Amino acid sequence: MKKTLLIGLILITRVLQAQEVPQNYSFSLDQAISHAISHNYSALNANRDIAMAKKKKWETTAMGLPQISAGLDYQNNFELQKSLIPAQFFGGQPGEFKEVAFGTKHNMNARSTWSQIIFDGSYIVALQASKTYLKYYENAQKNTVVSVKEMVINTYGNVLLAEESLAILKKNKATLEKTLFETNEIFKNGLIEEENVEQLQITLAIINSNLTYTERLVEIARKMLKVSLGMELTDSLVLTDKLDQLSVANMDLAFAQTEFKLANNVNYQMAQNFSEQRQLELKLEKSKYLPSMYANLNFGYNAFNNQFAFFTENQKWMNYSNLGVSVSVPIFSSFMRSARTQQARIAVDKANTQLKEAEQKLQLQFDKAKSDYEFSIEEYNSAKNNLRLAERIEKKQAIKFAEGLSSSFEFNEAQRQLYMAQQSYLQSMTNIINKKAALASVLNN
Repeated sequence: MKKTLLIGLILITRVLQAQEVPQNYSFSLDQAISHAISHNYSALNANRDIAMAKKKKWETTAMGLPQISAGLDYQNNFELQKSLIPAQFFGGQPGEFKEVAFGTKHNMNARSTWSQIIFDGSYIVALQASKTYLKYYENAQKNTVVSVKEMVINTYGNVLLAEESLAILKKNKATLEKTLFETNEIFKNGLIEEENVEQLQITLAIINSNLTYTERLVEIARKMLKVSLGMELTDSLVLTDKLDQLSVANMDLAFAQTEFKLANNVNYQMAQNFSEQRQLELKLEKSKYLPSMYANLNFGYNAFNNQFAFFTENQKWMNYSNLGVSVSVPIFSSFMRSARTQQARIAVDKANTQLKEAEQKLQLQFDKAKSDYEFSIEEYNSAKNNLRLAERIEKKQAIKFAEGLSSSFEFNEAQRQLYMAQQSYLQSMTNIINKKAALASVLNN
């Protein structure tokens, strides 16, 4: 027994350890999007919402189908209720009364009931509403997929941006440390002023600070991407795409000319669902003016005994059954139904206004996303040219500084321009990716 228990504990421990082992992942951007659609937490819950909506639809449908129930009632009359009857019935004196107990001590009733809606206007409307309810959550799931896709693109790009920034900072640091060493040697020989060395030391301190911050930023960006992908934070993640490759692949001015079809936008579809729901609510209030009809069938057995002997052969069970139909006709509600109908009609008007507002906002959103995407491509080309100029200027100033033809201030200014141009160039590549993703979200592509 002890040996079996020990083996069981070892197996459980190994299973728990296996579950805690971090997983290794390697994703391109497209692979990351596919993984997120299946594993992102919001996407998972969106799928569950659809499953719940389908069950809700069947719940509504089942309300109009036959309902059958059964039950067993038992009653113990440990003190029977007594009544008074004239005593003369038993040979007593006129005017006197005698206590008499009616009934048995033990009663039992076995019953079953079948009920069915014959006509109810609210049930018909509920069936229509359940379809709209399901459609709304299906559109919500599509909207979640679109949002997840855009979020993964943004977070994937942010990781690449942080990693590229870190690589450039390390390269700049190595170059600057070499220049600082050479400048310091020249200063020791008395050929330049100490200010030149100090200026480079200040620049190096700034780079070191930015380097530390960027290293933390890379870690945070990776964790954000892991959360977007539905991964554990302890899992290993390798990104196979490069920032420059993605930016070039996403430069497509023809895509910006894609026609915007409002009916294809999932947010517009959800706004339509909302309007349909309000119209069904109005229809529901109107249905309450109609009569309703229900039917039910009851069948059962009663048993009575002064001893608890219901399950013996001598116990007599008496059956009963009945069929009933009920009709309810609304006549007057002191204008309560009218007030509710008017409220529902006002809600429909509000929903129609909101739908019109959604049309205009989505059109503006498309126009802005299109403009931002086109500008991001222009900005990229400008940043690329500026980087080339900044590199040339910095290189010339470095030569002049080494030869003593320019001051440390001029060299430092050239370095600052280069560092800014490098970051602007990296950011412009990220903007192309993000802006295209935003435009694709509006187009639902």
